[in-house]
Amino acid sequence: MKTRLLRILFIFALITSPYLIQAQVTRKAALVRIGGEVTQPLTLSDAEFNTLKKTLVNRKDKDGNNHVYSGVVLSDLLWKAGAALGKDLRGGNLNKCLLVEAIDGYQVVFALAELDQAFTDRLIILANEMDGKPLPVADGPFRIIVQDEKKPARCIKQVTGMFVKSTVR
Repeated sequence: MKTRLLRILFIFALITSPYLIQAQVTRKAALVRIGGEVTQPLTLSDAEFNTLKKTLVNRKDKDGNNHVYSGVVLSDLLWKAGAALGKDLRGGNLNKCLLVEAIDGYQVVFALAELDQAFTDRLIILANEMDGKPLPVADGPFRIIVQDEKKPARCIKQVTGMFVKSTVR
């Protein structure tokens, strides 16, 4: 009888542990850090993020459903942090990239030129809303949304940090 009860408790713990982790994520303050090779590293709270100029981007999910995401254009955030963009994005600065990290350790990389509005019309935003509501816990509080990219692999969820790095050693 004790063995059966222990098995049931063990299975219950396995099933409920992801929900307990998500509950802890929702209680934490929403913060995203921007650092690396920038002149003014930032740590933005959700409240500070909401004071910045927002842009809307349409993106289909993996099931083909269209969603409207609201967030801040990444180049605007990088500009605020003092990254080499605009007239400074030339020569040696063209070897720099942005490493984006998620809470679970997942990482994606963007060349700075992919983000700079002087190089591209593609919109890449750091979103905190989907369809007029805060992102679901499993996706947020912050998520990268890449407009018109065929695969969503770089639409990284639960973003905690973004770091400008040089690719040359």
